[in-house]
Amino acid sequence: MKKLIILAIGLAMSCNSSQTTVSDGDKNAVSKSTNTPETFAETITESELKEYLYTYASDEFEGRETGKPGQKKAVEYLKAQYEKMGIPAAQKNGDYFQKVPLQVSQLPVGSLIVDGKVYPLGDDFLTFSKAQGTFDNIVYVGYGIEDDNYSDYKNIDVKGKVVLVKSGEPVMTNGNYLLSGSSEKSIWSNMSESLGKRLELATSKGAKGILYYDESNFSRFKSRFSWMKSNDSGRMEVAKDDSDGFFNFLINAKLAKALLPSILSDNKPKKISKKIVVDVESKNDDIESENVVAVLKGSEKPNEYLVISSHLDHIGVTADGEINNGADDDGSGTVALLEIAQAFKKAADAGQGPKRSIVFLHVTGEEKGLLGSQYYADVDPIFPLENTVANLNIDMIGRIDPKRVGERNYIYLIGSDKLSTELHELSEEVNEKYTNIDLDYTYNDENDPNRFYYRSDHYNFAKNNIPIIFYFNGTHDDYHRPGDTPDKINYDLLENRTRLVFYTAWEVANRKDRIIVDKATK
Repeated sequence: MKKLIILAIGLAMSCNSSQTTVSDGDKNAVSKSTNTPETFAETITESELKEYLYTYASDEFEGRETGKPGQKKAVEYLKAQYEKMGIPAAQKNGDYFQKVPLQVSQLPVGSLIVDGKVYPLGDDFLTFSKAQGTFDNIVYVGYGIEDDNYSDYKNIDVKGKVVLVKSGEPVMTNGNYLLSGSSEKSIWSNMSESLGKRLELATSKGAKGILYYDESNFSRFKSRFSWMKSNDSGRMEVAKDDSDGFFNFLINAKLAKALLPSILSDNKPKKISKKIVVDVESKNDDIESENVVAVLKGSEKPNEYLVISSHLDHIGVTADGEINNGADDDGSGTVALLEIAQAFKKAADAGQGPKRSIVFLHVTGEEKGLLGSQYYADVDPIFPLENTVANLNIDMIGRIDPKRVGERNYIYLIGSDKLSTELHELSEEVNEKYTNIDLDYTYNDENDPNRFYYRSDHYNFAKNNIPIIFYFNGTHDDYHRPGDTPDKINYDLLENRTRLVFYTAWEVANRKDRIIVDKATK
């Protein structure tokens, strides 16, 4: 799992033999057969999971850091397993490897000048974007929001211009938020999504760049920037075409007020008669990496897809040479995905293949910022997102959270109800019928300070309104440390948790109607 580094500026076992599915009664009934879901779930075993993991999380794979030799060994291993199972590659060219072009952007240097006064990068503004030029066409667009019944861009042309935007959202005279009509803030105030939505909107309006004022978070981002500067550390990201020259800067109060002294109280969009000179330089190093993607075609609805995912990478080797094996993070999810794939292939060979296609997606670069899943979802989805019915994401399911009080046979579920009531109910019913695991929703709380919902690969599907479930055992003392080794995995729990994902996938893939999205985000 990715550590929570928010630099937004770049930024077991049940033997119930019933044939009926657990959702929507007879409407979604699976064909009756002597081969039940239990038959194939029982092929998911402790012994096979252990065999896989002792290889995948061995020293030979050198911690599987993105772009490093160990990660290359990992993808070759995964490819070999799918070839052995007889599950074909997802890409039409037969290649299991989806190339993910990455780059490490070195910390930039430079300054921004407003009316002749110099504001140094790292002090008054932060960015990873290289940018140069002189601009006298600044437009203040208030909160930089556009929603169904509200727009800061109304009657404002920002094409080719730089926009000044502040965080927050409009409030009515009664104290309620305008967008929600209540005391609840909208997604535009969500810390993990607010800037991304504003960047997307400004870009769609043709803006040349954005100056984003977020005083409440600036100091935290600045601390991270300063740490990276002192450690000569760059940031890995999906390679992008900088030919359009769009830049995004996070600015502090000093710079924001130099541009618009009344910015705190003024919400009205307007042109600003200020000239700025931008001179920021940055160098990038290219990195080659890969997602591993296989697919089992559906028998009745082959053009609808269920994606089951886990991340194949980890954090590599420490400076003193210790290997971070990542047995739990996310070796456990990786081997679970292999066992699930094998179970579905055995079902298909027995004439009980899934009605919908199932995509087995092992993504790279999760530890670097969810990069492999970002590339799949935002840049090059092998299968159309509009035909993707759900994503079940597995990230760390082999250990026990020492902070959790209760039975050891549990799993944290995150996100199951965020977009689809139906998926959440299906998940609950599947568990009650087959696995009887304690489903713990502690980290599903929107106010959870850990913000795990935004920290694994399902999020890149969820932000595209694809229903998700994130399966997670919580962190532990060996999280992102050399002590995360395969001998510490609870293989009985890993087996039961993996079977839960399989059963859930079985129901989603075989039900008559696709999962309904009734809580889509904007």
